[in-house]
Amino acid sequence: MVPVAAVETESGPRTYGNWRKPTSPGLLGLGSVGTALLLASLIILILMITIAGLLPALIAFVVLAVVMAAVVVKDKHGMNTLSRSGAKWGFRMAKWRGKNIYRSGPLGRAHWGTYQLPGLAAPMRLSEHRDSYDRPFALIYTPRQSTYTVVFGTSPAGASLVDVEQVDYWVADWGHWLANLGNEPGVVAASVTLETAPDTGTALRREVEWNIDSDAPAYARAVMLDTVEEYPSGSAKVDAYVAVTFSAAARSGGKRRTPEEMGRELAARLPALSQNLQATGAGAARALTAQDLCELVRVAYDPAVAVLIDEAHMQGNTPELSWSDVGPSAHQASWDGYRHDSAYSTTWAMTGAPRGHVQSGVLRRLLQPHRDIARKRVTLTYQAVDPGRAAGIVEADRNAAAFKVTGNAKATQRDIDAVKATAASASEESSGAGLVEFGMLVTATVTDSSMIADAHAAVDNLGASARLLLRPVYGSQDSAFAAALPLGLVLPKHLMVPAAFREKL
Repeated sequence: MVPVAAVETESGPRTYGNWRKPTSPGLLGLGSVGTALLLASLIILILMITIAGLLPALIAFVVLAVVMAAVVVKDKHGMNTLSRSGAKWGFRMAKWRGKNIYRSGPLGRAHWGTYQLPGLAAPMRLSEHRDSYDRPFALIYTPRQSTYTVVFGTSPAGASLVDVEQVDYWVADWGHWLANLGNEPGVVAASVTLETAPDTGTALRREVEWNIDSDAPAYARAVMLDTVEEYPSGSAKVDAYVAVTFSAAARSGGKRRTPEEMGRELAARLPALSQNLQATGAGAARALTAQDLCELVRVAYDPAVAVLIDEAHMQGNTPELSWSDVGPSAHQASWDGYRHDSAYSTTWAMTGAPRGHVQSGVLRRLLQPHRDIARKRVTLTYQAVDPGRAAGIVEADRNAAAFKVTGNAKATQRDIDAVKATAASASEESSGAGLVEFGMLVTATVTDSSMIADAHAAVDNLGASARLLLRPVYGSQDSAFAAALPLGLVLPKHLMVPAAFREKL
């Protein structure tokens, strides 16, 4: 969680930082709920000594100590033994029940005989509407979340050969765009997905062949045709998408709106959202149509069809895809990987943001194409905190940091710095800065199983260059793969234990 604000040094480039994971005051690194359970257990032990005797109380104390060690001792990713064991047990149960295997289509296990999306994305429904400029846009309805999602396709120019001042303006406008999400009616979350993939060269070939002048000199024609043939070799394309997720209910506890009602409401709001995106350096932004979204998801699950779809567009044909056709024909999720149709994927989750302050280009290498990864997808997820709750969150975090310092006779320097950071967050929030919860998912896809180890090593190196802590989403690779797609999945809404309660343990 971070206030959307920037830090400018007296000399040198502008830097950004002061992101924190909210904490709850407690003993031994526990939250408020965990501390309350610990104190209750100690009281029970004292009662056992007086009622049952010393030996039963000693046995109970040993059991309590083992449980507390499993909860308190954490690795660098913030995972304790209890959470890791729970993930392993959950995956083994899912594997035993066959939940990690999916077969669709006429010969699959599904009774409806279609290629429906699996897992978390299975209940999603797609519809198409028109905005106030009479442009079509796709609307994704997720019943489990009670949300609707609109996906924008953007064309960012990048920071190459761009003045530093212009980049600073883009970052500032992006911060304002995120901060305004908290004031946008009905907005639940947003995500930014940047995908790098091999360029088939079909788009360039189509553009050249359709626009080449038949009266052009032979030499010029030969140069253009040679460029079309040689350019795709080793080249890559970068696609960027912004998904904005809205609540299906107009107010808390209100009636859910139908896709037609939501489409009419968003028709007047989408042009302003797309225009505001352009000011952030995202380039021309347009809402994806249903056909665009179907092609995007179809290629993600089966990269081999990308060439066929591009060839069809080159010939002036549009592949007829419906939402029931975009899922994989088969997939199998393993502990640390995901096999889907013609590809193998692994998804990592960010467990730690960069410490200290960073410059605007800290993610540049992570977002660039890599020779060892056929398709790479980096998704940043954002949940804007309502301004009415933001003040309470930053003050609670400030009090928790102060409690760790005052309650410990030997406070560490990190605890002292945390007090300063929380005070800065509270000051920025009180001056009008927005509060945003964010996360990151990185998906690496290869088409040959022999390249899996190289892809893993590449992501580990790229994460280190970006000063990020990345951890494979063990036991939930299929769900993480779907969450990294620009479909508007809000993972906290799918947790069995609410995120707010988990933070207090």
